[in-house]
Amino acid sequence: MSQLFTPITLGLLRLPNRIIIAPMCQYSADNGKATEWHTMHLGHLSLSGAGLLIVEATAVSPEGRISPGDLGLWDDATEQALADVVQAVKKHATMPLGIQLGHAGRKASCALPWQGGAQLAKSEGGWQTLSASAQPFNPLDEAPQAMSLEHIEQLKAQFVAAARRADRLGFDLIELHGAHGYLLHQFLSPLANQRTDQYGGCLQNRMRLLLEIFSEVRAVFPANKALGVRISASDWVEGGWNEQQSVELTSALKELGCDYIHISSGGLSPQQKIPVGPNYQVPFAETIKHKVGIPTIAVGLITEPEQAEAIVATGQADMVALARGILYNPRWPWHAAAKLGAQVQAPPQYWRSEPHRVKGLFKDH
Repeated sequence: MSQLFTPITLGLLRLPNRIIIAPMCQYSADNGKATEWHTMHLGHLSLSGAGLLIVEATAVSPEGRISPGDLGLWDDATEQALADVVQAVKKHATMPLGIQLGHAGRKASCALPWQGGAQLAKSEGGWQTLSASAQPFNPLDEAPQAMSLEHIEQLKAQFVAAARRADRLGFDLIELHGAHGYLLHQFLSPLANQRTDQYGGCLQNRMRLLLEIFSEVRAVFPANKALGVRISASDWVEGGWNEQQSVELTSALKELGCDYIHISSGGLSPQQKIPVGPNYQVPFAETIKHKVGIPTIAVGLITEPEQAEAIVATGQADMVALARGILYNPRWPWHAAAKLGAQVQAPPQYWRSEPHRVKGLFKDH
């Protein structure tokens, strides 16, 4: 029996299998508002048979966007636009839906990736960025403004407000974005955080902001819904954030009631040296799963059904996430189920696509 296609429970949220669609920025919003592209994109993926679909990194404030095209959830207009998308998706799909909430910090105010991705000057539609300290991501970038304590309190309130909106929209799960060099990761890493107050210096101080935001979001997001965190387990830079600090952070999050950890890496420094290859981040997930005992999602160049099955079956991680692979093959879970002798949920309109050699592949909603 395939372990990849067995159910798992995150807190009180039950997922039908261990395949997660990772959050993937689409850079296609209109001043933070979801568009018809999001309806098509998410609708497409919601029929893929995965266990969970997590909506792309969604900014909790306008200045928290990576680019002018980023999705946002900071006011009634952005909430209503996303409501239209969620309602359309839920009308035809039963897959649980999550949303990743984040703030880009010093990596905000950038051009769209297919327009080069460089930092935008104010004259080009950019804006002043914020970070733990006035340390730019690239030496030639405009320095971010170091956040005051007032800024930090405002940020926590923005995460809480966005979490309330996500609950109203009907999301089953929230993932806090503490990875890939964005703002919460900037506070965690000693490479970006040069503060001398209670949010800088020792590990406990650098973890403080993420832990406070987690606690405040958990207090307003219903207990029957899941709350997790995505982290970069390593900066891949000497003297930066590393696996041992990730274990400490994850242990603290577990004590606060964190339902799962989504484990990626990198993104904090252009000096990173990442040994990219199949399963290259899986050892981080395995370490955290066994040392902390919290449900883990492994991600990164997991492309083959047998590969994903082995990760789950051998206990390296509890779930696997796909991003680029499921963009390339949006029915990846169907093909994986066919190879592994499992079943997958699909709408009846698609049942006639079932290959004769794998009868019994599809099950109803």
